[in-house]
Amino acid sequence: MTELVFRDDAYCQQIISCVTGHTPEGGILIDRSVFYPTGGGQPGDSGWVAWQGGRLTIATAVKVEGGQVALVPSEPLALPPVGTVLTQRLDWTRRHRHMRMHTALHLLSVVIPLPVTGGQIGAERGRLDFDMPDPPADSAMLTEALSALVDRDLPVTDEWITDEALLANPGLVKTMSVMPPMGQGRVRLVRIGQGAVPVDLQPCGGTHVARTGEVGRVEISKIEKKGRQNRRVTLTLGI
Repeated sequence: MTELVFRDDAYCQQIISCVTGHTPEGGILIDRSVFYPTGGGQPGDSGWVAWQGGRLTIATAVKVEGGQVALVPSEPLALPPVGTVLTQRLDWTRRHRHMRMHTALHLLSVVIPLPVTGGQIGAERGRLDFDMPDPPADSAMLTEALSALVDRDLPVTDEWITDEALLANPGLVKTMSVMPPMGQGRVRLVRIGQGAVPVDLQPCGGTHVARTGEVGRVEISKIEKKGRQNRRVTLTLGI
């Protein structure tokens, strides 16, 4: 399995790793990854890798069988051989915006306390789809409530619970159609706020900022009807 460095430190931007193999599609398998692989609505990270005598731009990272991560080059160039020592470096500007947006979407699920039917994270815009038959009365008020949570500069932390503990507390899962990954014996929870009653607590494997104040300016820019009961709420992230 690939060691997920981003899971323990979302602010780590560069590491040394070793090539363990290649995928048939031309991906680079590594023993440890600072790149987040596509999943949970969050895009895979981009950046570059370098080794003695070579360098490649990485377009994205993906999950592959056996708990491994593959780095996908942006061009079909020669890959570093198995055993090569690599330096991995993130496109930090893009990753950090994903972190800000991901935390903002968790806060959006607090401001709109309805079941979530889908979502997507982007560097400029992100969205959640809600089981929302009727449109909200005042979207500007929702933006104000969201900004107020950001301005409280709440801590964002994580913790782990067992699969059994999650099954015993189904209310932790906000998504209607997708259950968090289980089967490894434990599930990661992301907590916003402190104390016995946090502002938000839900399963999540993605990367987040350390405090909500780091999200910065964010606004609800669009609410669209998607199907009989679904409505898509889009957030736009400031600079």
